[in-house]
Amino acid sequence: MLSVVIPAHNEETELPRTLTALRGALEAQDEPWEVVVVDDDTCDRTAALAREAGATVVAVRCRQIAAARNAGARAAAGEMLLFVDADTRVSPAVVAGAVRALRDGAAGGGARVEFEPPIPIWARVYLAIFMLFWTPLGYAAGCFLFARRDAFDAVRGFDEAYYASEEIWLSRALRETGRFVVLRDAVRTSGRKVRMNGAIGILFTSARLLAG
Repeated sequence: MLSVVIPAHNEETELPRTLTALRGALEAQDEPWEVVVVDDDTCDRTAALAREAGATVVAVRCRQIAAARNAGARAAAGEMLLFVDADTRVSPAVVAGAVRALRDGAAGGGARVEFEPPIPIWARVYLAIFMLFWTPLGYAAGCFLFARRDAFDAVRGFDEAYYASEEIWLSRALRETGRFVVLRDAVRTSGRKVRMNGAIGILFTSARLLAG
């Protein structure tokens, strides 16, 4: 089974579009699947919207994305795990690529990332340059990561000592257990972080990730 884990804190605006895209991508696969939304101490309609879309909802009060993802993984039944952020849209090609890699024995992997518009021109240029450095490093982007259950359990999941860059540490840990695949197809994530943090904030975060 393929289990998709979505950590969410007050995501009533973004989550419905993510779940709609995800359902279309999952229904295109020849695999049984489930969606687990981790409701991390929300005070909006995130949980209700997830249930209306047919997802299993796990309620936690972590306020930390690594811990929320781990809670979702513990509740999931699948031997294949996909971690998708609440503001990230995946295509049938991305899900198929992840399943194919896992069925072929990969320990885990990720995908390239594109920003959804509207975003400023500098952000589009920045992302293209950043991915030139990021992709060869073989790390998964935080908004989309997949893993075989046995490999994920062997490395004890996401390291909850980290409040950021947890995807880098998990990528490294999974790579030590087996093959790690970064898909050529891209997921599309909301440009809200660009709009909220601005150029300086994004550049600082990118430098910290690349140095990590």
